[in-house]
Amino acid sequence: MQEIYDVLIIGTGIAGLTTAIRLHEAGIRLLIVSKESDPIETNTRYAQGGIIAWKQGDPPASLAADIYEAGQHYNSTDAVQTLSQDGPGLVFDFLIEHIGTQFSTDEQGHIDYTEEAAHSDRRIIHFEDHTGEQIEQALYAYAQKIGVPILADHTAIDLITNNHHSNDTQELYRQREVFGAYILENTTGEVKRCCAHHVVLATGGVGNLYQHTTNPTGATGDGISMAYHAGADIINTEFVQFHPTSLFHKDIKRFLISESLRGEGARLTDLQGNEFMSRYSPLGDLAPRDVVARSIYDQMSRDGTEYVLLNLADHYQGSQPITTRFSQISGVCKRGGIDITREPIPVVPAAHYFCGGIKVDTCARTSLKNLYAVGEVSCTGLHGANRLASTSLLEGLLWGWNAAGNIMGAMCEQPLTETSAAELKRVKLERFAHIPEWDTPKDQETFDPLLLKQDWKAIQLTMWNYAGIIRTKKGLDRAQADLGYYAHRILKFYREAQLTRDIIELRNGITTARIIVGAALHNTVSTGCHYRI
Repeated sequence: MQEIYDVLIIGTGIAGLTTAIRLHEAGIRLLIVSKESDPIETNTRYAQGGIIAWKQGDPPASLAADIYEAGQHYNSTDAVQTLSQDGPGLVFDFLIEHIGTQFSTDEQGHIDYTEEAAHSDRRIIHFEDHTGEQIEQALYAYAQKIGVPILADHTAIDLITNNHHSNDTQELYRQREVFGAYILENTTGEVKRCCAHHVVLATGGVGNLYQHTTNPTGATGDGISMAYHAGADIINTEFVQFHPTSLFHKDIKRFLISESLRGEGARLTDLQGNEFMSRYSPLGDLAPRDVVARSIYDQMSRDGTEYVLLNLADHYQGSQPITTRFSQISGVCKRGGIDITREPIPVVPAAHYFCGGIKVDTCARTSLKNLYAVGEVSCTGLHGANRLASTSLLEGLLWGWNAAGNIMGAMCEQPLTETSAAELKRVKLERFAHIPEWDTPKDQETFDPLLLKQDWKAIQLTMWNYAGIIRTKKGLDRAQADLGYYAHRILKFYREAQLTRDIIELRNGITTARIIVGAALHNTVSTGCHYRI
C-alpha cells in the first residue's frame, strides 16, 4: 500500500496553492500534484488584469450588484454574498500581509486601483499587467518556503471511488465516496495509486477545447472529465466566456489583451478606425464581456475581416506611461512588430473562462463525499451566465481558503474517546486496502502523435464553429453528432493504449466538449455568454 494522505490536491493555481498553504500550516498531511514540469504553469499565471480587493467606500452590496448585472441575475445568491462580503478583505489579509504579494502603487505609494468593464467602481488592484503571474509566483515561493509537498510532472487519470474501484462488494451498498486518485508519472509511464481522505480538484479551465483561446495548453477540461466519470454533479456548462480581445498575430498565439486597456480608455474600431461599440451597447467599450465579444464577432462578419483594432495610443487615461502600466502587453506586441504607444492592436475574441463546472457550495464541497473543487473547474454559481471581470482570481482565493477551512473542521470532529478514534482510523485504512493498483492492459497500443493532433484539431474546430460565441440548434446538433463519432474512437483507443499525458488530456477534452454541447442544446434561452439564434 502506497502512502495515504489526509488531503490530495490536484492543481497548483491560486485556488490549489491557497488550499494547500492553509492546510499545511494547520499541520494537515497533504500532497499537491501538477501535470506540468513547472508547477506555476497555470491559468492563474496568465491572468493579466487584476483582482478585486477591499476599498474604503466600496460596500459589499455595490460589488454584489455588479456581479448580478454581469451574470444576468443567473447567479447563486449564496455565492455572490459570500464573495462580496468575505473576498475583498482576504486579498489584504492573506495575499498581501501573509504571503507578501506585491501590487502596483501610485505616486504616493498607495495601492493603485483600476477599473474594468461592468464595474461601478475602481476596485481592482493589479501588478502592472501581469497580476496573475505575480500572485502565482508569490504563492508558489511561499509554499516552497514552508515545505508544502508538490509533485510535478504527474497527470491525474481518474478519481478513485469506493463504489467503482473497491474489491470489497460491501462498498456497493455504501454512499459513494472519493478515496483518492490514480496518478501517472509523465516521464516513466508508471501509474500510482494515491489514496487520500479528501481530494480537492483545482485543475483549471477548458480553453483548449476551442480553436482560439487565451488559456495555456494544459487547460483541457481534466477535472470536469474526472468528476463526471466519478458521478459528481456538473452544472452551467453552456456558459463559456469568450474574452473579446486576444492578440491576432500570425506568430503569437494564446496571448490575452487585457480588458484593463479598455478600463484605461482604449477603444475598439474597425480596420478603417471607426468606433463601433456604441451601436451595440449604451456602455460602449465597457459593456460586459459577452456583449463585447458578440459585437466584435458581428462587426467582423459585417466587414468580412478576421480581426478588429483596439486603439489605446489615442485614448489612454492612466497615470503611468503605457509601457509601465502595460509592460507585458507592450513587450509581447513589440516582439510582434506592434508599438502600442503609437498604433492600434489587432484583436479577435477567444475562449477564455469557463463559468460552469463541478457544482459546489460555499465551502467548495461537491455532491460526492470527500471531494472538493476550487477555482475554474468548479461552479460556485458566482458568475451566473457571465463572469464579471477580475472575479475569478478572487473566487479561486476565497474558495480555496474555505475548502481548507471545511476540511480542517471535518478532521477536528473527533469521536468521544481515543478508542473510538483509533477504530475509525483502522476501518478507513482497511477500506483503502481494498483499492487495487491500476489495471494496465496486457497488449498496449502506442499512439501516433499526428493522429492525436488531428483529433484535437477536429474537436477544436467543431467547438469553435458550432458551440462558440454564437450558436444555433442546427450547429449544436451537428457538434453533438460529430463529437459522438470522435468520442467512440478516442475512448476505445484510451482503454487500450499505453497511457501518456497527451492521451489522458484527449480523453478529458472529448468528454468535456460533449458535456458543454449537451448543456448548450438543453438550454434554449439565450443568456449571458450562451447565445443562441
